[in-house]
Amino acid sequence: MSKTQPTVLLTGFEPYGGMSGNPAYATMRALDGEIIAGHRIVGRPLPVSIARIGAEIDDLLHEFRPQTVISLGLAPGEPVIRLERVGLNLADFELGDNEGLTSRDQPLSRQGSAARWASLPLRRIEAALLAKGIPVRLSETAGTYLCNACLYGFLERLEDQAVPCGFIHVPMTPDLAAEAIVRRRHDGMDRLPPPSMSLDLIVAAVRIAISETVSGSAPA
Repeated sequence: MSKTQPTVLLTGFEPYGGMSGNPAYATMRALDGEIIAGHRIVGRPLPVSIARIGAEIDDLLHEFRPQTVISLGLAPGEPVIRLERVGLNLADFELGDNEGLTSRDQPLSRQGSAARWASLPLRRIEAALLAKGIPVRLSETAGTYLCNACLYGFLERLEDQAVPCGFIHVPMTPDLAAEAIVRRRHDGMDRLPPPSMSLDLIVAAVRIAISETVSGSAPA
């Protein structure tokens, strides 16, 4: 990797919750190594582990010293690309992570602020995606699971640096939606099929988000 070429760190979570894949991880892998607007994309996975995610964030920032950080996660049931505005200083989840741990009303940082604002140009990204016919919405919460822990953790560590940083939630892909339908039928649950989006469209959306972030001079 060129020492002078600016770097975008793109993270994606590994599969979790019994699912066979994670489109966040697949998108990260698809874009790893691309050059977008003169920036090299470095894709790296994150563990679905509340105990390990902080150390992983530290290691990635130390190794790559990126000029931009964008993280990806899966939002089952979400029909559109979701741009997160805020990370909360809270870990509160009943669904065990991949190490079986749960959390109840616990702060992510003992001395950190209650919330931190993402610093991506979210309105510009939203407009660019809509112009390309890709459905998208802004979101006021990244939840209180590992996606939120990732967003808050990166923002806290980058607080004093001029590094655009944010989180994008993506829908299920059709194969994962089909898996969910099978599981629900097996469990005797009669629900509407979960929404989905093709991996190609998700990858295109994230590519646009990166381009809008690194090409713009300031958040919009």
